[in-house]
Amino acid sequence: MATELTALGDWLAEPSVACLWIAVLLRAPAALRSPQQRGLWLAVATAAAAMTLNLPDVVAYAMRDPACAHAVGLVRNLTGVLSAGAVLYFVASATRGRTLQRAAWAGTAAWLTLLVVLDLAAPGHGAHTIPPRGGPVPSLAYWLVLIAAHLLANTACVALCWRYSHRTPSRGLALGLRLFGLGTALAGVFWFCYLLKALFGSSWAMPALPLMMNVHGLLRAAAILVPTVFALRRTAADTATAWRLWPLWRDLVQAVPHVVLTKPRTGRLLELLWPPVPRNMLVYRKVIETRDAILILGEYVAPGIPELARSHVTLHGIPEPRRTAAALACVLKEARGAKLAGQPGKPWQAAYWVLPAVMQHSAGSDAGLEDEARFLVDVAEAYGSPATADFAP
Repeated sequence: MATELTALGDWLAEPSVACLWIAVLLRAPAALRSPQQRGLWLAVATAAAAMTLNLPDVVAYAMRDPACAHAVGLVRNLTGVLSAGAVLYFVASATRGRTLQRAAWAGTAAWLTLLVVLDLAAPGHGAHTIPPRGGPVPSLAYWLVLIAAHLLANTACVALCWRYSHRTPSRGLALGLRLFGLGTALAGVFWFCYLLKALFGSSWAMPALPLMMNVHGLLRAAAILVPTVFALRRTAADTATAWRLWPLWRDLVQAVPHVVLTKPRTGRLLELLWPPVPRNMLVYRKVIETRDAILILGEYVAPGIPELARSHVTLHGIPEPRRTAAALACVLKEARGAKLAGQPGKPWQAAYWVLPAVMQHSAGSDAGLEDEARFLVDVAEAYGSPATADFAP
């Protein structure tokens, strides 16, 4: 069992490091722009660097030369302490304490200096390790300082993540904090096991440590990718909404072209691949322009058409939740035809039925925009349905 755990941990080493570097590179632009994300990103980046130096192939290559093994071990440990300092900086940033932020960097610098001094003061040595027999290399003091840095940073980080993940209303932030906190907790257990080994020679948990550290890497990578995943999900949802709205939007703005803010593209696919507005504004503009076109076309609704449309969709068995959208689609078909035929509009007619049907779903907030977009998607689906095509009063 112990051998299998070690083998699984070694197998997971390269995928874990690869995921960390992918996450670091993907989040670098946003992290460099945002001071709030910078500490978290730096913690993951330095952890990725330290874990890269701990890959089995890297360690095996370094062990060929004692001087190289010593350099790799020292740099790996210093990078790990820098990662712990970045975690403390993240904690200080989250609590918005400038003094704590300065203390985190000052403490990190002091810890790094102390490790270098302890390494230089130790007798000649190669790789940094705690062997099954004999004292730790380069010294017990060196390992206690190294372990203390990690345990302090990890404990503070887990407490912060646990606290704020239960307070924030943002699902994405809560998920990111929990993933990062869980990964940090695994790293804390990893270093606690090393503390037991350094002080008491306890080695029962050692076979599981590679697995623990590499799962920690995967969890940290997932944590900083949460905003990217949520953004991709939102982009996919917006793209689907814009795609479904496009046929209705196209027909309506052909009749009322002045409601369009920018010149539209020539096709549905091109509109999505190369939108004429910023991509995050695409659905917003489609919804606003569609609503404005509907309100203007409401002036061309002939008396009695809304009642006929209601009766028509009822006879076609349209379920009640979609009946208003289906009836509006029928009304818009007639109003568009009247507008294109050059018939005069009557402003008071829009307030009779079309205006209330649209404005009850109008966007006054993000939630309002989503509600209005859903309603207009229902109208768009009904607009292209056989029931609307059959409507000919």
